[in-house]
Amino acid sequence: MKFSEITEEFRKLGFKNFRTEGKPEVIQGAYDCAYNYFQSFEEIREQRQNSITLLGQPGTGKTHLLTAIANNLMFKKHVGVQYFPYVEGFNDLKDDFDKLEEKLARMKEADVLFIDDLFKPAKGVPRATDWQVEQTYAVINHRYLNYKPIMISSELPIDQMVEIDEALATRIYEMCKQYLVLIQGDKFQLNHRLEDMT
Repeated sequence: MKFSEITEEFRKLGFKNFRTEGKPEVIQGAYDCAYNYFQSFEEIREQRQNSITLLGQPGTGKTHLLTAIANNLMFKKHVGVQYFPYVEGFNDLKDDFDKLEEKLARMKEADVLFIDDLFKPAKGVPRATDWQVEQTYAVINHRYLNYKPIMISSELPIDQMVEIDEALATRIYEMCKQYLVLIQGDKFQLNHRLEDMT
């Protein structure tokens, strides 16, 4: 747990406290996908399709569900998970190259890597500098070649990721295609944080 970098608050997130009642079917679908991934993890972990990605609108529970997987993997199966919040993580690393090498090595070698909010848009534009894409590609490619699982949340669908970097996006797709959910629709129905506005 200490090395995962999952915060105290995130450690409280599980499958039992994820709400699907009154939500569109795609939210139940995301829950089922995440739960099935956790249940199947040990039999698929060394296969090509050993990863999961939850994509789509903010506030729909993507991070909650992936964190629930991470917490269950660590607590119940004693599998190490490295958490990397894309925006904050790269902000912390860009000024400290010693820290960068150490962190990238941990991201490459962790049992499971969880990248949260990959290419998180700012004012509608994906955050994807050449440097960020280069570092992310190096990590994902290493994990792809070595059959190491990834868990990714992103607001971008795969086709938009392809426009950023085709080699990176297609590796993510190939690793995650058995466990991939795209959540799109009415934000007032999907976004948990907007519930009291309807």
